[in-house]
Amino acid sequence: MDWTDRHCRVFHRQLAPHARLYTEMVHASAVLHGDRARLLAQVPVEHPVALQLGGSEPHDLAMAARFGEEAGFDEINLNVGCPSERVQNGRFGACLMHEPQRVGECIRAMQDAVRVPVTVKCRIGVDEQDSEAHLQQFTETMIGAGLGVLIVHARKAWLRGLSPRENREVPPLDYGRVYRLKQAFPGLLVVINGGIRNGLAVHDHLGKVDGVMLGRAAYHDPYVLAGIDADLWATSSPGRDEVLLSIRPYVEAELARGTPLRHIARHLLGLYHGQPGARHFRRILSERMRNPQAGWEVLEQAMLARYPPIAGSARVPPLDS
Repeated sequence: MDWTDRHCRVFHRQLAPHARLYTEMVHASAVLHGDRARLLAQVPVEHPVALQLGGSEPHDLAMAARFGEEAGFDEINLNVGCPSERVQNGRFGACLMHEPQRVGECIRAMQDAVRVPVTVKCRIGVDEQDSEAHLQQFTETMIGAGLGVLIVHARKAWLRGLSPRENREVPPLDYGRVYRLKQAFPGLLVVINGGIRNGLAVHDHLGKVDGVMLGRAAYHDPYVLAGIDADLWATSSPGRDEVLLSIRPYVEAELARGTPLRHIARHLLGLYHGQPGARHFRRILSERMRNPQAGWEVLEQAMLARYPPIAGSARVPPLDS
């Protein structure tokens, strides 16, 4: 939430032409009663892209799914894995793993409302409900409701005592449980998520499950997506500078619409992660993107800041230029 907006997804599409992108989680009530045009905004280059919904009321989720399909999304995903306290108070996210029958009702209602695939993202367990049998029972209920794709974060969730960040790091990963879930339900498409950071790990997982989802790694070190995509599809990956320059038309079009540069540029801070000059890139971009008048030139200045200056010249113009 608050990370993978449409600006981020356009950027990630340049890195990974073949990946399926997911929106941030949007509550069904927000879709029904909020600024629907903004919440469901997308651009053609994003596709294939899935709308991730939160909620626990079958009727509301069905209506939100229908609006998502009408907006052009290729998949509707129900989040049954988010452990935040705010989400729990709203009776959605990971706490719904305690209510598999309710989740099944939501899936049926959503599938009846749309023609695009309806999928679920969950954890391997929640609180004391943490046995392999519980996960298999939950999965059986989902399949009985008509589910064909299950995305599994390979950590359990503690709904009390751990923050959302700690829930992404403290509970140990158990990839084996996800592999065994696939073995138990060979007809179900199983996608694994959690702690996956590089192409070698992706290859290893794809030998045992049907798909791999990257979350934090894709955001904090986004160029990893380019290498994975190129490797899986036997293509050449674009250079980092090439990726940055490729989004210039989008950035300039958004600026012309009145979108502040910082709303787009914040997603680009990790593009040169681990590369020489990455600190200079982040510094220039962080300092200058907040200027209300900031334009494309700020991205160019940040990119050029990575390279050693020519003798007698400054790396980039001073901050007040």
